[in-house]
Amino acid sequence: MTSASHTKVIAIDAMGGDNAPEVVIRGVSRFKDSGYHFIIFGDKSKVDPYMGLIPSGLSYEFRHTDIAITSEMEVMSALRLGKKSSMGLAIQSVQAGESVAVVSSGNTGLYMALAKIILKTIEGIDRPAIASVLPGKHGSTVCLDLGANAECDVKNLVDFAIMGEALARSIFNKEDVKVSLLNIGSEEVKGGRLVKRTSEILKKLFDNYVGFVEGDDLSKGDVDVIVTDGFTGNVALKTIEGTAKFIASEIKRTINHGILARIGGLIAYPALSSLKRRMDPRLYNGAILVGLNGVVVKSHGNSDEIGFENAIKFTMNILNRDIFNRIRDLIDKSKLHDAIESLGGEVL
Repeated sequence: MTSASHTKVIAIDAMGGDNAPEVVIRGVSRFKDSGYHFIIFGDKSKVDPYMGLIPSGLSYEFRHTDIAITSEMEVMSALRLGKKSSMGLAIQSVQAGESVAVVSSGNTGLYMALAKIILKTIEGIDRPAIASVLPGKHGSTVCLDLGANAECDVKNLVDFAIMGEALARSIFNKEDVKVSLLNIGSEEVKGGRLVKRTSEILKKLFDNYVGFVEGDDLSKGDVDVIVTDGFTGNVALKTIEGTAKFIASEIKRTINHGILARIGGLIAYPALSSLKRRMDPRLYNGAILVGLNGVVVKSHGNSDEIGFENAIKFTMNILNRDIFNRIRDLIDKSKLHDAIESLGGEVL
């Protein structure tokens, strides 16, 4: 254990996720001199077997709690115990200003609920959203919401657009970002009342609103921000991940099917390895719960150590770019925020 000597501290929930705490500790252990200090929260008896994996050069400390939030818990029980759990204590570390970010692979709904209770939302934002960067053919795209809000009204979707634009400006380091709304077609006549009404308002609020995009646009990278409700966004994300895994497994199966296929596979190995790396969902692990008064990052619940490592890298990237403060400043100062307030009941 090394004492904190760095200004940036990341709180880690060691007990969240399907394979915790082993995967979490192994993921943290992949860092040596990262310039960050880690505070690891978890059950000592369960974490201890893996603590020897942490390299001597890593700056960290461990804090014990025998309470962990599990996916089997009922919501009320989880919230009642939440603040004493590894997840809750990690979030409270951010609230207290001790840590600048928190990372967990725990239950998404409970993580969001606890973070909202403890950290509160940025003024002017009703609901936080899960946002992540999706790789595409022509570039990357910020997509939100990816699962925090199954049901949304127009005001929620407009809020997501504002937060998504601010996030994209910071991540992509440009001011003129293209904002879009996910729909069943790109034509204005398509879609339900919710997306049509939202689109009308986004046209008034954004000079760079490009209109509707379809599901296949998620992997094109032609727009910088795609806005949708959490139900649709989560289904789309899981579909992309499942398709990537299916293609990877089919390529492997095909290559191993016969001697000629194996020879062809050896010849194509460099190209196939590059494709595999690009399609590996572990490399894009990490989503920010945007709209909260703090940097809260979610790692996949079934993530392995490489995935958790990349969730931490995603967190560091956010912190290095000071994205959270830029988002808050843009929301506070933007003409868009004032315009939404002036629309009042018309937005709902």
